[in-house]
Amino acid sequence: MTASALTTTALPLPLVRRGKVRDVYGVDADRLLLVTTDRISAFDVVMHEAIPYKGAVLTQLTSWWLAQLEGQVEHHLLTADTDAILRELPALAPHRAALAGRAMLCVRAEVVPIECVVRGYITGSAWKEYQVHGTLAGEPLATGLRESDRLDPPIFSPATKAETGHDENITVSAVIDTVGADTAAALERLAREIYEFGRAAAEPRGIIVADTKFEFGWRNGRLLLIDEVLTPDSSRFWPADGYAPGRGQPSFDKQPLRDWLDAERRAGRWNGEAPPPMLPPEVIAATSLRYRDAFARLTGAPLDLERLGLTAGL
Repeated sequence: MTASALTTTALPLPLVRRGKVRDVYGVDADRLLLVTTDRISAFDVVMHEAIPYKGAVLTQLTSWWLAQLEGQVEHHLLTADTDAILRELPALAPHRAALAGRAMLCVRAEVVPIECVVRGYITGSAWKEYQVHGTLAGEPLATGLRESDRLDPPIFSPATKAETGHDENITVSAVIDTVGADTAAALERLAREIYEFGRAAAEPRGIIVADTKFEFGWRNGRLLLIDEVLTPDSSRFWPADGYAPGRGQPSFDKQPLRDWLDAERRAGRWNGEAPPPMLPPEVIAATSLRYRDAFARLTGAPLDLERLGLTAGL
């Protein structure tokens, strides 16, 4: 582990879960500490190497979006400031390098078991289903859509929260069966509002938010927005200057990594399953740059490595 590339954490707190990217620790009965590592996955396989600054981008971008949404949407974030976290949890001081820029101190919430996906453009799994059946999660869509066409209004496209592999698209009626009509309606309303806010904010900055997913949790009878928000990992970001419907679009996150892995598969050097091939330095550097570019475009300023206590030099 270096100050700029973190693959795993080992904090003196109870580990609640370790996901593909995040390590979640219990602080006390009311709070959690989310540490976003620099791990990266592609095609459902976690790479051996970490992507420098990726965790800081996801954490700081989430914090930035939540600041923009303050007063509009309740959320779980208490602070993403490392100094503030260490004042609350001084026993973690020896682990400052692991926390720097990547940690969020949050209130606990009872997670709603639904991925609240909003699609503003038809792409990915939605496009695959539409090509075959003309539907999304079994429900008919307009005829004549092309790949990457804009959807107005956007489609609320919920999914199950899969422990492994891909989430599975489900109907709104299935959400109602799972969480009840009132909660389903609240989830759709909040997800649409946040997506529309994010899409409108991103477009003049040269980024199209093609689709995104949100998670919510209950706390004291209120729905809170939790986890990451409008990041390159939870959203599909496209560069607006190259957008053209009728084909797939390049993305702002893992595109250099995906392109290289695709070439390795076509060459027969990788079978598409774990273990993945070792990544060359240029792919790691290009992917890191792509994440930081998305951050800078959206927030209007580059990731402040010095302020966050991260090592520069990539």
